[in-house]
Amino acid sequence: MTPTPWANQTSITTFLLLGFGDLTEVQMLLFVVFLVIYTITLAGNLLIVVLVVADRHLHTPMYVFLGNLSFLETCYTSVSAPRLLAGLVGEDRTISFQDCITQLFFLSALACIECFLLAAMAYDRYLAICNPLNYNVVMNLRVCLQLVLASWVSGFAATAFVVAMVHQLSFCGPNEINNFFCDMEELLKLSCRKSPLVEMVVLVACSLVTLVPFLFIVVSYVLILSAILRISSSAGRHKAFSTCTSHLLVVSLYYGTIIIMYVVPSAERSPAFHKALSTMYTVVTPMFNPIIYSLRNKEVKGAFRKVVLQKLDPT
Repeated sequence: MTPTPWANQTSITTFLLLGFGDLTEVQMLLFVVFLVIYTITLAGNLLIVVLVVADRHLHTPMYVFLGNLSFLETCYTSVSAPRLLAGLVGEDRTISFQDCITQLFFLSALACIECFLLAAMAYDRYLAICNPLNYNVVMNLRVCLQLVLASWVSGFAATAFVVAMVHQLSFCGPNEINNFFCDMEELLKLSCRKSPLVEMVVLVACSLVTLVPFLFIVVSYVLILSAILRISSSAGRHKAFSTCTSHLLVVSLYYGTIIIMYVVPSAERSPAFHKALSTMYTVVTPMFNPIIYSLRNKEVKGAFRKVVLQKLDPT
């Protein structure tokens, strides 16, 4: 019996994250740009978390969801950005197999949780606009916290199952990942023992976790738009729509990148294009979320001014 090509090969213990190693001329510029983006992301999202916790006027379902989203974005970008920055200024771009799987788990889990949280926020806006009289009864803080907890638990549980299957794959070389983090798609390509079952499970799980919440959000906003159009006064329509504009912009940014990845087949995506998409949803998008919410939300800006005034004049 002829041995399989991978049977006599040693399993690799480290991967090499190529990142932006081919752009040697502009690596220092990229380091500065990504460091600024990462700093803004941390400062903006942590500020929103602090404001939601500190200001009692923001202890409502809408802002509890927002605070969780901001905390999520802080964790999400922190899983990949530090290693990206280190790879731009250092020579060592290797990552151990276990660290790679750990990074893959947290990146995937947090991405899943964001899909669920955005769907929960869409449901919150649907109740506020389409069923305002019963909003405080249906969407109280207890229900809100249950939806938040369900989002986190579901995201981690679904990801644990998928990543556990990826962990069982054999990797015997090559070990180069053409990205700045451990990418699921890249790992499946590097496996020396292809598993149609694992690939199918990954595809089905990713499709369910992303597309089902997305369809729920689309249906919610169709109903919201229909309710807004039935409002007689233009001032009332503007006020109703302004309450969900920020969330709609965040959804558009997040799912816009995901849809592009689904629409463009992986065989037709160049490595540079794939890396650009990865940079968009892991580094850039988390920076825009606090900016969008703070610029378009009077309550957030009011809470910020209150905190600043208290610091300047504690008496």
